[in-house]
Amino acid sequence: MDAKIITTELDLQTAFAIRRKVFIEEQQIPEDEEYDEFDALDAACEHILVYFNGQPVGTGRLRVVEGYGKLERICILQAFRKWGLGKVIIQKLEEMTREKGLTKSKLNAQVYAEGFYEKYGYKRTGEEFMDGGIPHILMKKPLIRA
Repeated sequence: MDAKIITTELDLQTAFAIRRKVFIEEQQIPEDEEYDEFDALDAACEHILVYFNGQPVGTGRLRVVEGYGKLERICILQAFRKWGLGKVIIQKLEEMTREKGLTKSKLNAQVYAEGFYEKYGYKRTGEEFMDGGIPHILMKKPLIRA
């Protein structure tokens, strides 16, 4: 299990294919203007791929927003869940956040995944909201320098 920052267009397209499979096909988030899975923010973000036995199976992106490292588009192909890869993605994105000199991170979690993020120190802040037709909550975490 390894996570690497994406540096090539081919790897970025691989990350997009994983996102399409998880969010659009599996979770049936509609591809429309209200929720654009492949938004204009992709160009301003750093993206990662997580690998299992050398195969890219998960992804996430990091965006700096108002002094926070915002962890976004975190997903793992269904057949590779329960192997600890979510933790690898979170740790890598938090490491990248620290490297930017930031001391806090946040994310918009699908409500069903709140417990997963709580295990890694994220706390709910605010009320539920809808995004892509799925209930979400804002979660935040202070980061300690490594």
